[in-house]
Amino acid sequence: MLTFIPLLLLSVILYAGLALVGVDFNATLFDVPLPSGGRWAFTAMDAVMVFTLFLLFIEILKSTKTGGNSVFDHAMSLLVFIVCLILFLVWDLAATSLFFLITMVTLIDVVAGFSVTIRAARRDYAFGGDM
Repeated sequence: MLTFIPLLLLSVILYAGLALVGVDFNATLFDVPLPSGGRWAFTAMDAVMVFTLFLLFIEILKSTKTGGNSVFDHAMSLLVFIVCLILFLVWDLAATSLFFLITMVTLIDVVAGFSVTIRAARRDYAFGGDM
């Protein structure tokens, strides 16, 4: 029932919650020594981006479904993108590179969702027309 809610909204809510409580997104969560002798620092920003990219993957998989609800699902994704864009422009806590990247991921979700759905619908139509 709640499958029409874009999962990327969770990423926006996570960012907003962390920003409101004053989390330093550049704070190192852990670091890993590498064979080169360098150390890779994994920050809170990295964790939010990994989570966001994972949700984008699931959203693209969801967009392969064709049906009446897919249009509503895409409209909701577009709404999440518009909300992100407005927040980026008017909310000072969202004026960060991390939130800009989250906004770009929501745009990619919208474009990819429509593209995948249109391509899948064409393929289904072409397959049905050959019979």
